Amino acid sequence: MSHWIIAPIILPALLAPLIAYVMRYDIVLARAASFAGALALVAIAVGLAVLSADGAVHVYDLGNWPAPFGIVLVLDRLSAVLVLLTAVLALIVLTHAAATGWDTRGRHFHALFQFQIMGICGAFLTGDAFNLFVFFEILLIASYGLMIHGGGKVRLQAGLQYVVMNLAGSTLFLIALGTLYAATGTLNLADLAVKVREIPIEEAALIRVAAMLLMVVFAIKAALFPIQFWLPATYANAPAPVAALFAIMTKVGAYAIIRIHSMIFGPEIAATDGLTGTWLFPAAAVTLAIGAFGVLGARRLMPLLAFSVVASMGTMMLAVAAFTPWATTAALYYLIHSTFAAAALFLLADLVVSRRPEGDRLDPAPATVQNGLFAALFFAGAVAMAGMPPLSGFLGKLMILDALRDPQFMALGWTAVLAGSLLVIVGLARAGSVLFWRSTAVAAHVPAADDAEPRPEARPASPLEVAPTVAAIGMTALLAAFAGPLTDFLDAGSRQVFHAEDYIAAVLGPQEVPEVPQPEPDAAEDPVQEEG
Repeated sequence: MSHWIIAPIILPALLAPLIAYVMRYDIVLARAASFAGALALVAIAVGLAVLSADGAVHVYDLGNWPAPFGIVLVLDRLSAVLVLLTAVLALIVLTHAAATGWDTRGRHFHALFQFQIMGICGAFLTGDAFNLFVFFEILLIASYGLMIHGGGKVRLQAGLQYVVMNLAGSTLFLIALGTLYAATGTLNLADLAVKVREIPIEEAALIRVAAMLLMVVFAIKAALFPIQFWLPATYANAPAPVAALFAIMTKVGAYAIIRIHSMIFGPEIAATDGLTGTWLFPAAAVTLAIGAFGVLGARRLMPLLAFSVVASMGTMMLAVAAFTPWATTAALYYLIHSTFAAAALFLLADLVVSRRPEGDRLDPAPATVQNGLFAALFFAGAVAMAGMPPLSGFLGKLMILDALRDPQFMALGWTAVLAGSLLVIVGLARAGSVLFWRSTAVAAHVPAADDAEPRPEARPASPLEVAPTVAAIGMTALLAAFAGPLTDFLDAGSRQVFHAEDYIAAVLGPQEVPEVPQPEPDAAEDPVQEEG
């Protein structure tokens, strides 16, 4: 039993109260502790990814109590890659917050940041449904504080809506867990996978209710239609580095659907067969449409980027809703890509908006300082978010289209992805032209009024301020360059989720697992090796 498995949870859990109570008045000390923790977390996450690469499922029994009676943390390929994604994103966002001074606008930024990372990593590593709820609450409580960091009436109003929606989701989550425990007598994920397989369909009413309630809860977290409306207001009004970190928040909901509804309530399980896929796929398509039209119609930059996150969630959930290993692989690749692409655009927006007299309004204005640099970075981020070559979004969408070749998914899935991509491209191109190209024209051809008050010249962004945005865009380039090895790793992780015998044996010990008929592999499930 490797104690490193619990380190991504323990490390930020110890740092957060230390920063809050000892270092809150010393920003230099708080930054040093927070950066040390972020760098250590990246090193630990890399080590865990290497540990999981052998295909074994590693289990950490807290207090040495065996499952299903004790609390367990489980490390497999899926959880390892998402913990690594969280660690890298956290380091990028933390660098931006410190370089731009966002972390000085409140005393508890770094403590809340560490609690947020603790909750996200815990959600990816837990092997128990109730502790998934606990980690959800930890990351949500921290996100409430980060959401209103810096104050402001608009931010408080958006934060209130965010709180109300997530409190409703938490209530449903508890009801779902109570129902599930009443029906099975356990909340351990491996034990649930065994017991749900044993329940005949005529006795599965409570299981079906619990499965649907959990799907609704995770759909709220993932901002799926018809409960996607909380995300644009929240992300558009959050501090830019917080919005960049929130890029992975919706992915926690998607991860929960992949983990629980594939391993426990999968399409081949008699008790829940056909229960969730029938509405999840059209809901994802509508979510994509809402996001794409939101990008096209946005009149401010931050809401435009928030709607692009909605569109990316819809795209990813189309693949998740297919509930096949290859479709899940495509969804996971796109999940990683979209996290970095959204973070890059939010961080860049912070640099641009703080230097425009019009703020984030998409109106022609005089060119900002470093207009060419910002235009180039926005172009690269837009290419990544829209899914155009040569960055990883293009490969991600190709993989999703390949995974949706089944006739029952192809018409709606391909139409939604291709049409949505076109709308996102047009919306981002319009925003870029207003921000950077037409702004130059205004500066060149519109003379200032004689009595106009001179505006203070905007300070150029330092290399340290620009570096996090460049790093996030660079990650999308690396994802494209190493698409083949990464896809192989993710495909092995997806098959671990759908063929859960190894997971169950690692957590509960060797035992007889009821046979579940597996679908015959088809062409859509054969990984396509992409050239980097």
